[in-house]
Order: sequence, then C-alpha cells, then structure tokens
Amino acid sequence: MNTVVNNPLLETWNTPYELPPFGAVRPEQFAPAFELAFAQHKTEIDAIASDRLAPTFENTLVAFDRAGSLLSRVSDLFSNLTSAATNDALQAVQRDLAPKSAAHDSAIFMHAGLFARIDALVANRESLGLSKEQERLLDRVHLDFVRSGAKLAPDAKKRYAEIMQRLAELTTQFSQNVLGDENTWQILLKTESDLAGLPPFLRDAAKSAATARGVSDGHVITLSRSLVMPFITFSERRDLREQAYNAWVSRGEHAGPTDNRGIAKDILQLRKEQAVLHGFANYADYALSDSMAKKPAAVAELLGKVWEPAKARVASELAALEAMRLSHGSNDPVAAWDWRFYSEKVRKARYDLDDAETKPYFELNAMVASMFDCAGKLFGLKFVEKTGVPLYHPDVRLFEVFDASNVLSGIFLSDNFARQGKNGGAWMSLYRYQSCRTESERVIPIVANHNNFAKAPEGQATLLTLDDLRTLFHEFGHGLHGLLSNVRYKRLACTQVLQDYVELPSQLYEHWAMDPDVLAKHARHFQTGEAMPKSLLDRIRSAELFNAGYEAVEYTSSALIDMAAHSLTDYSNFDLTQFERDQLVKLGAPKEILPRHRLPHFGHLFSGNYYAAGYYVYMWAEVLDADAFDAFKEAGDVFDKSTAARLQKFVYGAGNSIEPREGYAAFRGRDAVVEPMLRGRGLLAESAN
Repeated sequence: MNTVVNNPLLETWNTPYELPPFGAVRPEQFAPAFELAFAQHKTEIDAIASDRLAPTFENTLVAFDRAGSLLSRVSDLFSNLTSAATNDALQAVQRDLAPKSAAHDSAIFMHAGLFARIDALVANRESLGLSKEQERLLDRVHLDFVRSGAKLAPDAKKRYAEIMQRLAELTTQFSQNVLGDENTWQILLKTESDLAGLPPFLRDAAKSAATARGVSDGHVITLSRSLVMPFITFSERRDLREQAYNAWVSRGEHAGPTDNRGIAKDILQLRKEQAVLHGFANYADYALSDSMAKKPAAVAELLGKVWEPAKARVASELAALEAMRLSHGSNDPVAAWDWRFYSEKVRKARYDLDDAETKPYFELNAMVASMFDCAGKLFGLKFVEKTGVPLYHPDVRLFEVFDASNVLSGIFLSDNFARQGKNGGAWMSLYRYQSCRTESERVIPIVANHNNFAKAPEGQATLLTLDDLRTLFHEFGHGLHGLLSNVRYKRLACTQVLQDYVELPSQLYEHWAMDPDVLAKHARHFQTGEAMPKSLLDRIRSAELFNAGYEAVEYTSSALIDMAAHSLTDYSNFDLTQFERDQLVKLGAPKEILPRHRLPHFGHLFSGNYYAAGYYVYMWAEVLDADAFDAFKEAGDVFDKSTAARLQKFVYGAGNSIEPREGYAAFRGRDAVVEPMLRGRGLLAESAN
C-alpha cells in the first residue's frame, strides 16, 4: 500500500472535532508523512523569505505563525502517541525521526532569508504601529531564531545543527530506556506473607496490574508510581520494600541496553558546547538567560532559603521515625526504603490519619467532577462528556468544554491510568493549540491530561491518595492553561511561556483540591455516599505539614544537583553517579533521603531540554502560586469572581502574550513575595509544627 497516497495522516480529518483518526493510523505511515510535511513547511518558509515585497508584520510574522500546519498536526499526534500509547514499532520510528526533526528545525530557524526579514522588522519596530501582543510575537520569534543559532557564523551553524540532531537522538533514547526499565520490572506477590500490610485498595490495584500483565496467579507491583510508592509505604516485608525501592531509584542505571549513564554524560557535554557557541560559559547560564530568574545566582538564593531549614526539619522527622522503629522492635536503622513505611505509622499515631482511611473519599470520577466544578465556579466553564468517539485507548475519556457564554471553546481528553506503553509520571499535552489570528481562523484547543493512577479491577472504584488528588488537580491546572488560552497567535498560546512561569497555573490549581468547601461537596465515601466527616477533614488539615522536611529535601536536592550538573564547564572525567554522590555529600543531604529524581532516570532533564537547568521552576512557581492564592484569601472567598476574572485574563488566558512579571503584577497588583511559600512549607518559625 502506498504510504503517501493512502495515508490518513495526510488527508483531511473528517472526524469529530477534527481529532486524529486514531484507528486508521499505523506506525509505518509516520515517516512518509513527516517527509512530506517537512518539505511542505520548507516550501512555505522559502516563499515567505523570497517575497519581493518589503517585510511587514503580516507577510513575515503572521505568515510564519501560519506556516507548518501539516507538520504541527502530524508531529503533535506522533509525540502524544509515543508518550501515551507507544510500542516497539513507534519507538523505532521515533528513534529514526528524532535527528531528522531536529535537522528540519535547524534548517528553519537558521534560514538566512527569513531571519533577515525578521531582523529588519525588529530594527524598524518603532514605525510598525504594532499592538502589545504583536510586539511580543516579534520579540519571541526573533529570540527563537537567535537561540537556535541564526546569528552564528557558517561553520558554527553547521556544528550547532549537528549538536541539536545528536541531542534529539540521545534524549529520545534516554526516555525509551527509562520506559523500558519501567515496563519490564515487577514483583510477583504470591503468598499472604508477600501481601502483609497491604490495605485492600492496594491489593486490588496489584491484582489489576497482574491481570494487565497476563499474570493469573498472584498480585504484581510494577514501577508505576501509584503502585510502588504505596507498596513501600504499607508493606510489612522490609526485604520487599528494599527490593521495590531500589528498582525505583535505579531506573536507567543498569548495565546493558537501557543504561542511561553514558547517555546523560553525552547530553551534558553537548549542551555545554551548545552554550559556548552562544557565548556562555555553561549550559545553566545559557538556559536561564531566557527565564524569569535570569541567572543561576537567583535560583541558588531561592533554593538556599529552603534547603537548610528543610534539613533541620528532617532531623526532627527522623527522630520520630527512629522512635517508631524501636517501638516496632526493629534493630535496623531507618533506611531510604523505610522512610515512607514508618512515616505513615507516625502520621497515624500523631494525627490518627492514613491513606487507607482517606482514599474511600477520593474516588476518581468524583474527583474529576470536583476539578470540573471548581473550573466552573472560577471561570464559568462547563464540561460535557461525549462517548463513542474513537480515541487511542479505551480508558481515555473526551469532554466538550464550553465557556461562560456557552460557546464550545475546547476539547479535553482525560487519560488517567498507568499501563505498559505509557510513560511514567503525569503531564499535559496538546493535539492542537488555540489561536485566533482572525475570526475566520479561530482554532479551539485540544488538550490532554495524562496521569498514572493504579487502575482498580473491573467493576471496582479507583481510589486516590491525597498525593494522587493533588496530581490530578495539578495537571488539570496545566490543562486549563491550554483551554483558557485567549491569544491571536499560535506561538504565544497556551503553555508556551517562560519555563519558570509554566508551573504557576498548575500548582495554583492544586489549592482548590484541598479547600474545605470543595471537599465537603465532593469528597464522599465511594460506597455509602456520605460526606467526609468534619473530624477527618480536620485531621487532614492538621497533618498538612507532616513530612514537609522530607518532601522539601527530596525535591530541593534534585533541583540543586540539576543546577550543579549543568553549571560545569568540563565533563572530560565526569562520572554521573559519582557526581551525584559527591553533590549529596557536599550539600550535607540526609543519607536516608535520596533525590526525588536520580540522574540516570531524570526525564525532566534528559528526555528533552525544557527542564534542563530548570527543575527549580516548581519552587520558583510555588512562590507565585502561594502568593496568588493569598489573593483569594484576602478577598474572603476562594471563588471570588473579580479575582478569578483577573486570574483568567492575565495568567490562564494570556499565554505568552505579555511578559510574565507584568502579567503577574497585573493580576496581583504587585510583585510576588516569598513568605507565603515558606509558610506553606512550614519553613517559617510561625508555621512550623
């Protein structure tokens, strides 16, 4: 069959909402589709560059924003499938296409003729009569070209393109290696002794995982976070906890085809060379030059405000765990695989609270309804589920999204369960970005949320932990950033903001998950329908800062090691795991707490470049989100309409159409302050408990 003539990727998608024709697409159709899309995009760019008319905003910037629609459509589908529903055939195509896509991007962003026109517009900007959003588009597109090597000398351009192609190959392989380790590892639990300590919800999830993996006799623990973390929290079998924990933290670190240690070193070396070509000493300096932080020193200052207080808090937390260990008659000091186990017991003893008690009130469907309800109260959105629409997996649900005027404004895909062939973690993605260059060109976004919750057996309810609930709301905050986008130009739409601003909408939305009124309405027992008792809600709120030191150390050590690794200028004698060990010693990190992400599987850093020298962004955004939620508290209502209207206009809807500090100040009336974040983490004297 001709893979071009009979290729659904290249045809008009006469499907509901112009979604991809998932059922008709085959892996072998992507390569010819990309080849044609690359060629078409290049032709469009050549046409813009060769326009005999003098460059104008319309014939250059708007034309560039329109160009590449076929390529965007194909590549957005491909990236979604390779992260959420991949297989050996798709991964083979992905490895082949990665350097070709990078080469194409370099060809576009180093196109001398097009860059000359954009450069001319920048030089003459004062005479162009541009709106604020148009000026922002000009600035961002021009910077995109510069940061992609458009101003480099010819030899440097050639080397730069080679670097980007090789990085694309290596980051793809890194990601596939981590997924390979996650897909193949499991613990088979056959006896009651193996299951000792596991509550019913975890036994059910492990049974469901066994069924999914074709295991008929027993239960299975996989490296899905929502399985392995509860297992090391509840399992009475210390030997199995150790086995599961070590498998979790050693992903990507095993000799053989999935070993990421050499790959990560090569990535770091190439990034340093990339930075040097731009005139920077190291990659951290280069990456942060286009961020809110601007320089590594600003990141170090922020992380330093958390690191030492967090370590001090950990000391008291560890003392409580050691006391609990002794009360259980254990002679083994608390190790990394024991922390969650004894921590849960301390939490139960101190607050009479554990996940087994709270989970029945956090049934997945009810919590999805809760996050939709909050979006309705804040932004006037309405979500209507549509069934029978062909999607890429039976677990995925589709919702039409209507705005406050009851106009269809987006499509939302909800993909919540862990499975083989799906990357670990949680993320938001887009199949289509919002734009509205003209009324006739109005494009509504197609947004997808991906979580990795452990699916309950058929016919049973999937119950979430408190951490799962926060993750659900976090990713939906990203989703709202995509759905509420209200800009003219695709390049400025949705989540395409500075990296240390992108987590603000997601982390801010987490606050509504735990609001007492929201929980009173939606947190109902999945069997009885009874509302969560006030006594339980009070205990949840009392325990909010429990284990805060552990969580802060776990996260901050990852962020500090990321910055240290990307601040080096010489990797000739670099050993990835030894570097990590040395950094932990230098930082004085507690030996009982490893970084949240160890370098051999740190996908934020090495599966792409977006979070490279940028894992700090979660804490940077936490300063903003804690301060932003205080605006609602000050208004006396977490759903205050005027505050929500400003939030929608200047944060969720603005995309990259305004500079982040300016947008935040327009919402808040001032710049953010750090104290609400420190208080929220229990790192101020007044909030410690």
